[in-house]
Amino acid sequence: MSAEPVLKIEKRGPVDWVTLNRPDVLNALDPELVDALNVYFEKLERDYDTRIVVLRGAGRAFCAGLDLKNRSRRNSEGDDIGTDTQTGLDSQRHIANIVMKMRRCPQPIVALVQGAAAGGGFALALAADIRIAATDARMNCAFIKLGIGGCDIGSSYFLPRLVGVSVASELILTGRFIHADRALRVGLVSEVVDVDKLEEAAAQYVDDMLLTSPLGLRLSKECLNMNIDAGSIQQAIALEDRNQILCVRSGAEFREGVSAFLEKRRPNWAPKK
Repeated sequence: MSAEPVLKIEKRGPVDWVTLNRPDVLNALDPELVDALNVYFEKLERDYDTRIVVLRGAGRAFCAGLDLKNRSRRNSEGDDIGTDTQTGLDSQRHIANIVMKMRRCPQPIVALVQGAAAGGGFALALAADIRIAATDARMNCAFIKLGIGGCDIGSSYFLPRLVGVSVASELILTGRFIHADRALRVGLVSEVVDVDKLEEAAAQYVDDMLLTSPLGLRLSKECLNMNIDAGSIQQAIALEDRNQILCVRSGAEFREGVSAFLEKRRPNWAPKK
């Protein structure tokens, strides 16, 4: 066992700062880290104390993808993923479950991408709600360079919605890296900063979101998730209407939000009992 956890979670009030902590291998995803990410994001669904998650990598990279040098490559039950098709599929889905849990959890996720975010690491960044890149960030769908398909761990879902079909096709079919400056131009990231300014940049987004009501923030992520695939504007607006009334009927949060706005002060959101 390593001296430090492969996934470090630092709680700063209602914000979790979550660090992929395998810097010696560029935070590559081994079975232990995959298990830890699954456990962490699953528990967030009913965690009302944690309002925002900041996801980052230790050292000089965000995440280099699957740890191909890890010869054990075993799933959480200890089975070798190469033994048969079903075991391999189970392992594949265990990895893919991370991004589905990231989208299902109600807390907004801010990804801080420095250095490489390749393959599965790119998938983690794509599954976040907001991406901030360091100037040295480089991201790619590495899968197709490994003798497999280029669509993996949600990449064929997220990329077209974020950057359009043309750029998504380029990245998925070639495995090319997209660097920070172009990522900003195509809307893949919100901001590009020097690597030593990543935490400072994230703190500004976090502070803005902490000004919002806890219920309103959770419902906003849910609404965005669902309305990306809404079949019509009527469906989208119906969900928006439902969420607005739920927020108004929340009572104390709505009254505090209006009072803080009128009094030009920070809102004081009472913790959930």
